[in-house]
Amino acid sequence: MAKLLVVDDESNLRLVVQKELSRQGHDVETAADGEAAWESLEHEDFDVVLCDINMPRLDGIGLLRRLREKSQNPPEVIMLTGQATVESAIEAMKLGAYDYLTKPYRITELAALVQQAAEKQKLKIDNQRLRAQIERTHFGLPEIVAESPQMKEVLRLVQRVATSDTSVLITGESGTGKELIAQALHRLSRRSDKTFIDLNCAALQDNLLESELFGHEAGAFSGARGRKLGLFEIADSGTLFLDEIMEMPMQLQSKLLRALETKSFFRVGGVKKVEVDVRLVAATNRSTKRAVADGVFRADLLYRINSFEINIPPLRERREDIEPLARHILNKIAGVNAPEIAPPAIDALCSFHWSGNVRQLRNCLERAVLLADNGRITIKELPPEVVYKMSEPSVSVSYHEPIEPVVNSFQNASPTNLRDVEKQQIINALEKTGWHRGKTAELLGISPSTLYRRLREYDLDAR
Repeated sequence: MAKLLVVDDESNLRLVVQKELSRQGHDVETAADGEAAWESLEHEDFDVVLCDINMPRLDGIGLLRRLREKSQNPPEVIMLTGQATVESAIEAMKLGAYDYLTKPYRITELAALVQQAAEKQKLKIDNQRLRAQIERTHFGLPEIVAESPQMKEVLRLVQRVATSDTSVLITGESGTGKELIAQALHRLSRRSDKTFIDLNCAALQDNLLESELFGHEAGAFSGARGRKLGLFEIADSGTLFLDEIMEMPMQLQSKLLRALETKSFFRVGGVKKVEVDVRLVAATNRSTKRAVADGVFRADLLYRINSFEINIPPLRERREDIEPLARHILNKIAGVNAPEIAPPAIDALCSFHWSGNVRQLRNCLERAVLLADNGRITIKELPPEVVYKMSEPSVSVSYHEPIEPVVNSFQNASPTNLRDVEKQQIINALEKTGWHRGKTAELLGISPSTLYRRLREYDLDAR
């Protein structure tokens, strides 16, 4: 049903129309003249306005003209008058009125017009939301590899909580696949046919994050030429995924908490309350206890978003997933031409520490595909640290508490053998790029200065 505003200086007629349309299920408010109506329109969004023409202070034509000039998304307007003239009808229609009725009119005729105008307004809003959604929506079910008991338990939890509207917090180290779990929660929920919107809170400056989340009105700040819908509004009836939520600035956390509790908010620079129905899924790679203890994240907001927590274990703790993940990633990278992985290379992948988790594994395999010959990945195509199991220092931004760095060491190889492997990798990359040093450095994932230094060390710079 629609939200209506009845504007008429005849109080009896105004109340009769309000009563009859409310009986049909509409949410109806009233105003005694154009100025009172404009005050209501500035603070609330209406689908349809039923407006008399002859009124004190501001007449119906003046209100219609002001709506078209100053409102970014004006409601549909049905003009009502007891003194109809051809001129007033033509002027009203030129200003964008949906229709024009002469008093007295039948309530059934008015109700039918209201229904049609409300449907047109809804189509306009849906079109605006879909335009914004097209740029951000992820289509298709996420492909999650789960052979280990830990990941099977994660998927069990996903299936149990997905059908509810409970807020979910996904925790785990960077690169473990938190966004895939968020997509799975959405696709298995009752909101699966609605919008899934994602936002990385660490990717935007503080002053832009609020506008991105809640939108803004025209003139709210320098450069705001028109109204912009925020992600909360675009995700209405769907799911909003906030990645790296603990990077959100403290001053914005209070507004987010308020929006989640009241299911409403104000756009930046706006005075109209926007009501939404959004399910929130959040993710972080930080320790929640430490973030609260350090004063960088509000405890009350944590309780609000952490109704149900799903922790994704790091890749090194679920080694049963490494081989099927590697094959799945290769198929995504190379398709039907995916190279085969030699057994020694699989052993090297499965025994490596993977501090960067699935993201690091993918980078390793992308490089291996570029270096592979004869459709086969051997240990020669893998980075030296993977082949020789070089221990890596832990990353302080990990979800888990940081531990002391481990001194780099080698198991199974002498320094001489490692230098030979590295030299051969550089030669293979140079041949792939026609000895173009810039492209070679990019292929190897190192800086040009590091490549030049290696070329001098291995007497390859003369070539």
